[in-house]
Amino acid sequence: MAALRIDAHQHYWSTAHQDYGWLQDTPALRPIYRDYGPADLAPLLAEAGIDGTVLVQAAPSEAETWRLLVLAAQPDSGVRAVVGWADFEPADAPARIRRLAQEPLLKGLRPMLQDIADPEWILRPAVQPAVDAMTEAGLRLDLLIKPHQLDAAFRFARAHPRLPMVIDHAAKPDIANAQFEPWASQMARFAAETHVLCKLSGLANEAGPGWDAARLRPWVDHLVMHFGPTRLMWGSDWPVLELAGDYRQWIAVADTLLDALPIDAQAAIRGTNAAAFYGIK
Repeated sequence: MAALRIDAHQHYWSTAHQDYGWLQDTPALRPIYRDYGPADLAPLLAEAGIDGTVLVQAAPSEAETWRLLVLAAQPDSGVRAVVGWADFEPADAPARIRRLAQEPLLKGLRPMLQDIADPEWILRPAVQPAVDAMTEAGLRLDLLIKPHQLDAAFRFARAHPRLPMVIDHAAKPDIANAQFEPWASQMARFAAETHVLCKLSGLANEAGPGWDAARLRPWVDHLVMHFGPTRLMWGSDWPVLELAGDYRQWIAVADTLLDALPIDAQAAIRGTNAAAFYGIK
């Protein structure tokens, strides 16, 4: 029986809703400024032999989270887990998080940390009751961060060893400008001193035009060396990926970068780890 293959990070959205903020009809984003839904991704999943996906929020609104849950519940959605959004700061945040956690497909939450000016926001005392509610409800936390936020995220992870966490897009290293340090040392410390996992996703977008396996290899090899095959999960970041390439290209390059690993290690990164982390059966 073939191992479960999961795309651990993808998005759907509709431009009719005005809660995205970042998604604007600009020259840079015009290639993805349109609606995306399951019918768009289904042929790519079928071609790649992917059994299901983790659908991740793209708007800082609970309204979008509920839209995603409705979409994910459709029989042909392909979605096996949803990572939503909740406002962590209001006094009623714990109650709202407990309500979201009652939804069977809601497996985690993702505050959009990369867009928050204060790199230490996640450490604020006002946020901690929401974090505690997540932990008690058995939810996971996706860390959407950039390299300058790694130190604060590290301290947060050390303070919350019971909360399952994963770093999205390997913290978005500046591959295009070859800024390997201090990202490399920070990620090595994260791997050595916390329980946090890491997603092999979003790297094509950080590499810039002309990216290929050779350009990405130092970064991926570093992640494999330090996190190991049991703490990495492959994701597409589709359709954001389409700003840099396409689904088939990213799968082919990722397969090339992982092909020296044992078969069971490759299977873990391609799906088993995501299934275990997000509670996908």
